[in-house]
Amino acid sequence: MTDSNHTNSDKTDKHKQRMQKLKDKVDSRIDSATDERGLLIVITGNGKGKSTSGFGTVARAVGHGLNAAVAQFIKGTWACGERQLLENAGVKFSVMGTGFTWNTQDKEKDIAAAKKVWQKCKTLLSDNSLDLVLLDEMTYMLSYKYLDLDDVIETLNNRPKHQHVIITGRACHRSIIEIADTVSEVQSIKHAFDNGIKAQKGIDW
Repeated sequence: MTDSNHTNSDKTDKHKQRMQKLKDKVDSRIDSATDERGLLIVITGNGKGKSTSGFGTVARAVGHGLNAAVAQFIKGTWACGERQLLENAGVKFSVMGTGFTWNTQDKEKDIAAAKKVWQKCKTLLSDNSLDLVLLDEMTYMLSYKYLDLDDVIETLNNRPKHQHVIITGRACHRSIIEIADTVSEVQSIKHAFDNGIKAQKGIDW
């Protein structure tokens, strides 16, 4: 065996050893994760993709035969590609329908609309037939104090044990983060809109 072949063989062996150690650690963590229950997942941060991530999980759940529902806050006046697709797959939608608050400029109207959707959410969050509920852009409702924080937390805590919930939106309230099982923060590095590129159908909405 040449020195070159010997060196390559040593590198291969060391790589296998490192990967085996990594595999052992991963397998050990998988074996120790035995609890199974509904998760509260938060997707927050200033970057693009929070709602997209939430809808992706809904699509995944539906693909596995789970029952899902979606409540949309803030947005609602734009066409929604995810809604058009998922409603055809049997996903229930409750939409605030007022659009962005800086467009309505009517706080009382926004509060009334938010509370109306939240009442529908409370029904969803007590429905044993639902495996997953997406509360899209709900963080703003708490930031603006359109919804009562204690009521939201109590409802989330009292939902069916198997039911998963995803909450999306910027600046998630710390109390929601504290009770969440998984929290992801989406950060913005660059955004096309900042360079004068408009939002485009099928990509941004």
